[in-house]
Amino acid sequence: MESIHTRIWQEEAEPDNAFAAASCHCHGYDVYGDLLLHASWIEYLFLLFRGEAPSLAQARLLEGLALALANPGPRDAAVHAAMCGGVGGSTSASCLMAALAVGAGASGGAREVRLAMEDWLERGTDAARWQTGLAAKPAENPADVWPAPGHAPGFDPHGVRCTGPVRQTLAHLAGLGCGPSLPWLQAQRPLLESAAGLPLAMTGVAAAALLDLGFTPAQGEMLHLLLRLPGAAAHALEQKDYGHKKFPFFRVELENDPGPAGAGLNTEDRA
Repeated sequence: MESIHTRIWQEEAEPDNAFAAASCHCHGYDVYGDLLLHASWIEYLFLLFRGEAPSLAQARLLEGLALALANPGPRDAAVHAAMCGGVGGSTSASCLMAALAVGAGASGGAREVRLAMEDWLERGTDAARWQTGLAAKPAENPADVWPAPGHAPGFDPHGVRCTGPVRQTLAHLAGLGCGPSLPWLQAQRPLLESAAGLPLAMTGVAAAALLDLGFTPAQGEMLHLLLRLPGAAAHALEQKDYGHKKFPFFRVELENDPGPAGAGLNTEDRA
């Protein structure tokens, strides 16, 4: 049997079944003999992506970010898409795929987080470079399948001021002492918002946190998609139970509702 080549995972087959693993190692760690007993979900997630165990500060930061992103709420377009799937009777997989598709874009989605992380790599904590970059209009890249974003990545194109959840998340994560980006963002937020002409968004906080954790922009994009799925799943299941009559958006009220089928019709009409 051919070997499976991956730096992430190593398996040894059962002696009597070549298709079943006797042991599994993730970046050298015994998954079922060690990690299952001693590691948390967040620590294992960090290990999968980074290839090394997190420090205590890194684990606390990733856990805080995961909690902040877990349920964007029904106002979020990705969660709304999953809810539409649930109320329409779609399969569980379809609801999650709807959330992933809608939550993948460059306006509040995972692509925006990636773009914001790329900005961080280019500008660092140089306020002047951020002011210049935020003032410039995003340029189209003919080689990219994604259109140029219509606003500075990491900022809310519809916001009037920075929302409470964004400010609370930033304050908490910046206080965990894991990397320079979040504390700098906390201190420079008014200046950056003035330069962008927009308030900071949760995508901007997520980008700074993921950078401080050592993730690449591609890894950050993938993690943002993953970490926002729990809320989409929960809301989709709730709407599936409620049914379309209790769907919280876009109720249709008919001014000339004929009522139940057959109501108001006389014998001649039914004939």
